Amino acid sequence: MIIIPARLASTRFPQKVLADIGGLPMVVRTAKKVEHLDKVVVAADDEEIIAVCKKHGIDAMLTSTTHKSGTDRINECANILGLDEDELVINVQADEPFIEPDVVESLIKRLKSLQKNSKSFIMGSCYNAINDEAAKDPNLVKVVLDAHDNAVYFSRSPIPCNRGGGATYFGHIGIYGFSKKSLKEFCNLPDAPIEDIEKLEQLRAIYHGKKISMVKVASTGFGIDTKEDLARAIEIFL
Repeated sequence: MIIIPARLASTRFPQKVLADIGGLPMVVRTAKKVEHLDKVVVAADDEEIIAVCKKHGIDAMLTSTTHKSGTDRINECANILGLDEDELVINVQADEPFIEPDVVESLIKRLKSLQKNSKSFIMGSCYNAINDEAAKDPNLVKVVLDAHDNAVYFSRSPIPCNRGGGATYFGHIGIYGFSKKSLKEFCNLPDAPIEDIEKLEQLRAIYHGKKISMVKVASTGFGIDTKEDLARAIEIFL
């Protein structure tokens, strides 16, 4: 199951999920990129998003307007849908219209592998290599890994600090996967101080000692965080 959380009242960029990109609203274009992989549902906070999705043949449902994070929103959606505890739930961000299907498939493959070997907390995400200049962009989240490809920390700052020279930077790709059971467990964890400081919800899991398995992928896609990103996206479809 792929669930796309979509919030109309974005603080930094209001109504961006409905912005037109090459003749399609952003959330619709994102959904259509992955709809052949699994069932897709948009979890929205506003009837306007639902109407737009349904106009383009995308399933959507209304969720609470008070959720703190997209993960909390997809958890509500998964509960409404009555998904089995072991079903995999993939969170694809609504502002990722260039997400490559291969990236989503790689994450699903990793999650299935984790399920075969463990019944404990299952959470995964993706990353790719980025250059020094990209590492300086606070809109591009960076991740540091351990020896087993689990996330150690995520930050908007360049990490690791390149004090010794020769640092390699990894950029986090904003796609998450959980088992339904683990999704519920994540959302029931208390908020973490570092989560609020960095404004990165995935840090909640790390703060409470949960592992996030990271999959390295080749990706040239980018999320729409600013109006400049939107202009870049529109240019691609001209």
